[in-house]
Amino acid sequence: MSNKGLIIEQRSRDIGDFLVGRYLPFRKKRMVGPFIFIDHMGPASIRPGNYLDVGQHPHIGLSTLTYLFEGQIHHKDSIGSDQIITPGSVNWMTAGKGVTHTERTPQQIRDGKTYPLHGFQIWVALPKDLEQMEPEFHHFEKDQLPNWEENGLKFRLVAGEGYHQKAPVPVYSSLFMLEIKSLQETVLEIQDQVKGEIGICIIKGSITACGEVIEEGNMIVSKTEDACSVEVSNQTHLLLFGGEAFEDKRHIFWNFVSSSPQTIEQAKADWKNKDFLKVQGDDSYIDMP
Repeated sequence: MSNKGLIIEQRSRDIGDFLVGRYLPFRKKRMVGPFIFIDHMGPASIRPGNYLDVGQHPHIGLSTLTYLFEGQIHHKDSIGSDQIITPGSVNWMTAGKGVTHTERTPQQIRDGKTYPLHGFQIWVALPKDLEQMEPEFHHFEKDQLPNWEENGLKFRLVAGEGYHQKAPVPVYSSLFMLEIKSLQETVLEIQDQVKGEIGICIIKGSITACGEVIEEGNMIVSKTEDACSVEVSNQTHLLLFGGEAFEDKRHIFWNFVSSSPQTIEQAKADWKNKDFLKVQGDDSYIDMP
C-alpha cells in the first residue's frame, strides 16, 4: 500500500535504553524482529474525490498485515481472495514467491457520504527458507483474537504470541503484535511477556520511558530484548510489536523484500514485463518507481 501523505515521520533520537523515531523503517533501525515496514494510515476522511484506490501492485518475500481502527478496505488478490477489512479484524496475506493485490474503498460506502479511515499496513519479512513459498491469504474477525484487561490496560493480541496468549494468525517466525489501550494512568510491564526485539508505536496519548515523555506519532524501539516497563498515560493507544531478529540481512525495494538481491532484480523484471499473476477482472497497474 502506498499512501505516502499519511505516513507519520519523526526525527530519530536516542534516549538511553530506547531509540525514538518514525515508523519503520528509519535510519538507525531498519527492522524490529521480522517487522520491516509500518505504514500508519490516517486518521483520514474518505469521501467522493478521496476514495482509497490502490491499484494492482506486487509483493514478494513478506506477509502483509492490515489492521484497522476505523473504516473499511476492500482487498482483492491474484490468488482469488476477496475480503472487506473492518475495524479490529486481521487481514494476513503471505506473498511468498509473488502475489498481486488491490486495496480500495468498498463499493457500499461510495455513497457520497464521508467516512473515517485509520489503521496500519504492516510488512513482516519471511524466514529465508520460506521466501519462495506459495502465496496464502487468511482473515480473522476481531472476536477470534485473544483480548483481555489487566492493570488498567485493554489488550488485543493481533498476531503471534505474547502475555501467555497465542493469536490464530498463521505466522512463520517468532513475533508478536498487540493493540493496547489504557483505561487509567498505569504501567505496561513488558519483561518476560514477549520474546525478541520490542517496538512501541504511540498512536494516541503518551508514554514515559527512561524518564522522557514520548508523545503520539512516535515509535520507540528497545535496544535490548529485555525492556522492563513503560509508564502509560490515561486514554493512551499503543501498538506493541516485535520478535526475534533474523540472522540474515533483508533487502527491500519498493514492495519487494528478499534476502537475495538477485531475487529482487528478477521480481522487478517480472513486474515490468507484466509476468505476475493479476487480480481477476482488474486491469489496473501501478508502475514500478
